[in-house]
Amino acid sequence: MNALTSITLASALTLAAIAGAATTQSTPAKEKKTMELGSFTLCLLVKDIKASKEFYEKLDFKQVSGKLEQKWVVLKNGNTKIGLFQGLIDSNLMTFNPGQTSDKETLKDFADVRELQSMFKERGIKLKTEADAKTTGPASITFADPDGNAILFDQYVESPKH
Repeated sequence: MNALTSITLASALTLAAIAGAATTQSTPAKEKKTMELGSFTLCLLVKDIKASKEFYEKLDFKQVSGKLEQKWVVLKNGNTKIGLFQGLIDSNLMTFNPGQTSDKETLKDFADVRELQSMFKERGIKLKTEADAKTTGPASITFADPDGNAILFDQYVESPKH
């Protein structure tokens, strides 16, 4: 790993930690409420799952899900989660899980992935894949940021009862 890659990865992990540590503040009536996106995981495409897992464990990340023999694990340090995937994803991926906290607790009230999809479309975001708006429960959507970074919204909990 060269110095630039190390700096880029360190920057990404720092941003993930900051995002995970942010708290919702009260909003004045005229301001829009911040869109709650759910739990965040930076999913990394790795060459050697065992070596990568051992590396992040040296940074005090602990495995919270996944199976090494299936070539994927999710590691956590505080509110920061990273997923390591060997041969299962095409590129690094930002993943949000609507309806869940970073501790995998299901929220009673949250914006369903289909609600988020509608808001994203209203804001001019072009989706790569869409959830069926007529359904409820688990679903996902994907799109990319202007630099081509893949973003996945993967809701695997039941839709809230509004």
